[in-house]
Amino acid sequence: MTDFLALPAGPLADTILATVRKTESPAVANHSVRSFLFARLLAEHEGCVAYDAELLFAATVLHDLGLGTLAPGRTRFEVEGADLAAELLTEHGVDAPRVDLVWEAIALHTSPGIAERRGLLAYLTREGVGIDFGRKAHVVTGRHERIHEEHPRLSMVPSLVDAIVEHAARAEEAAAPRYSIAGELLRERREAGVTGLERATAGTPWA
Repeated sequence: MTDFLALPAGPLADTILATVRKTESPAVANHSVRSFLFARLLAEHEGCVAYDAELLFAATVLHDLGLGTLAPGRTRFEVEGADLAAELLTEHGVDAPRVDLVWEAIALHTSPGIAERRGLLAYLTREGVGIDFGRKAHVVTGRHERIHEEHPRLSMVPSLVDAIVEHAARAEEAAAPRYSIAGELLRERREAGVTGLERATAGTPWA
């Protein structure tokens, strides 16, 4: 295994990985791990050396925890995922200011124009996730093949959309407000049977 494929080790990292593997679908869990690897490559590409690798791993790998079996489905999946991640980190002794950074990065990962202005962790988390949808793909050219071999896509986009729509339908007013990503995906799925995200990524090799 080459360095760029290596994942952090230790009690916290092991718990994070075990949690997503146990509570998320394989496609969503693999997407979360790829998001970390892509975020780390982006940091390298942009010369970012001041980021906290432990927090980046937590924020990226746990960013869709609100779409897994632990989520109560009472509010937006981003917020529920942030709350669940904060609980996990707190239980493992991470101090409150660092927990808050992870909470913010996860809660804002679907908020373009906001996450990028809330510090390096929120920026790298959102962009790492975005690279897995094809944004800034040039950053990982020559290395994304190995990442996909190690952590296959498994029809990630439809699996992720299905999870978002299912979560949103459990409490529409609170979990899928209009113009949120969940609200729009739920509306599009009901109206057309397919979402704009699914259409936009259907012809890409990373769909």
